[in-house]
Amino acid sequence: MNKEKIQLIIASANLLPGGAERVLSFLATHIDKEVFDVTLVIFGFEKDVAYDIDGIKAYYFNKTRIVYGSFRFFKVLKREKPDLVITAVGHLNTMAAFMSWFFPKTKFVAREVSINSVISRFTRYTFHPLMWLGKYRFRFLDAVICQSNQMVEDIRSTYTVDPDKITVIPNPVTHKFKLKQAIPDLKEMKLITVGRISGEKGLERLVNLLKRLEFPFHYTLIGNGPDREKILNLIAAEGLNEQTTYIEYTAEVGNYLSDSHVFLQGSYSEGFPNAVLESAAVGTPVVAYAAPGGLVEIIEDDVNGYIVDTEDEFVERLNALYKDYKFKPEPIRESVMRKFKSDIVLKKYEDLFKDLVATHS
Repeated sequence: MNKEKIQLIIASANLLPGGAERVLSFLATHIDKEVFDVTLVIFGFEKDVAYDIDGIKAYYFNKTRIVYGSFRFFKVLKREKPDLVITAVGHLNTMAAFMSWFFPKTKFVAREVSINSVISRFTRYTFHPLMWLGKYRFRFLDAVICQSNQMVEDIRSTYTVDPDKITVIPNPVTHKFKLKQAIPDLKEMKLITVGRISGEKGLERLVNLLKRLEFPFHYTLIGNGPDREKILNLIAAEGLNEQTTYIEYTAEVGNYLSDSHVFLQGSYSEGFPNAVLESAAVGTPVVAYAAPGGLVEIIEDDVNGYIVDTEDEFVERLNALYKDYKFKPEPIRESVMRKFKSDIVLKKYEDLFKDLVATHS
C-alpha cells in the first residue's frame, strides 16, 4: 500500500445486485485515487460480483456468511494496516466495531442501510453472537453514516449513540442512468417496480391495487428475494399474469425504467431507495406509499411523483395520471440531480474520510 495516501478498506458482505453493494462499489471505483489507496474486502464469492470493479485491489473470502470470514478479515486488517475502514449492513458493522479494539490507529466507519425499528418486524432471526453485540456497536465506531434524516432519528431513538458521530450521506445518482428521450405511448400505461422481493417491500399491497385500476396497463417486476414465489402466485391468483412481466435480474434496469410511465413503490420502510432515485434520474415519476426513510427527501409532489397514505389514494393517483399524464422527464431528473448527483455525494464521503484521518494524525 502507498503510505503517502489514505489507506482505505471498503468491506462488503458481497457484491450481488443491491443498494448497499452498488454504493460501495461506486465508492471504490470513483473515490479520488490521488488521495485514497483503496482495497475491497468481499466476504462472499468472486463469481457473484455484479459491478465493474476493474483495477481495484480486492480480497474475496468466498464465505456464505459474514461470521465465517471474521478471522480472515482480522488478518487482512493486520496485514494492510489501513487508516480507515468502512463497512455496510448490520452484522458486518458489528464485527468491524468490535475489531476496532485491536486496531486503535484505524478509524472505523459504519454505513447503516435500514430503518431498523421497522425492518425488524419483517425479519426472521436465527440467533448468533453478533445479534446480541449489535446493539452496542455504535459505542466503538468512529463515525456512523445514515442515508436520511429519518434514519438518524430511528438510530438515536433505538440505540445509545453519540450524535456527533452521525452524519447523513444519501445515495448517489450514478452516471449510468440517462435521461429518457421520449415518453412511451400512453395507450397502455407501463408500470414498474424494481427491488428485493421480501415482506418489508410491500409488494402484496401493490398487487392488490393493480387489480383495481380502471385503464389498460402492463406491470414489470424486476428483482428476487425470499417472497418471490409468494408474490408470483398472488399475481397469478389475481388474474394478472398476462399484464405482468417478471424479470429476476437484468443489467439494463435503466432501459426498463426509461420505457415506463410510473414507478410503483410499496415499501413499509426504506433506508434510501435506490430504485426510486434511479427512476427519477431517467425521468420516470414515482408513486409511493408513505414510509420512514429517504422517500420524503427524494419525492416532491407534482414535481417527480407522489407519496400516498392509502390504497384508495394510490389508485386515484394512477387513474388520474392515465387520464392526464403531466410529468416531463427533464424536471423530474433535475429534482434529484441537484441534490444527489454522484459528484456531490462523493465529496461528502471524501470530506468525512479526510476529517477522520486528520483528527487521528
